[in-house]
Amino acid sequence: MRGIRAYWGYLAIAALIVAWGRGAAMSVLLFLSLAVFAYASFQVPVWCGAVNRDGVTYCRNNAHGILMGCSKRQHRWQKLKMIVLRSKAGDFSRAVFPTAKEKFNAFLAVSGLLSAIAAVITPVITG
Repeated sequence: MRGIRAYWGYLAIAALIVAWGRGAAMSVLLFLSLAVFAYASFQVPVWCGAVNRDGVTYCRNNAHGILMGCSKRQHRWQKLKMIVLRSKAGDFSRAVFPTAKEKFNAFLAVSGLLSAIAAVITPVITG
């Protein structure tokens, strides 16, 4: 049961793909899209990736979501601050996307957000 709670977003992704394929209602598509975005951004199990005090290495503690840090107080919002106050794009990309798993989850977050936008715009265009 613990695994299902930690990885429920992947079931939401599968449901979203099926819903788009079957032409589900806008509300269903919007709900699933936002669920995928929220899961990938704030709940998927990943490494922290915040910059340590030495300024060179990155934290390898477990965290939740590609935008959140680990349990250390300094790391909790450091990744979110790096989006707004970043000095170099490379620092941000190394901190948020250190491994292929984080890159995949970032792709899921962006895909969920684009799906939500498409779910709202498609009915407007098609009438």
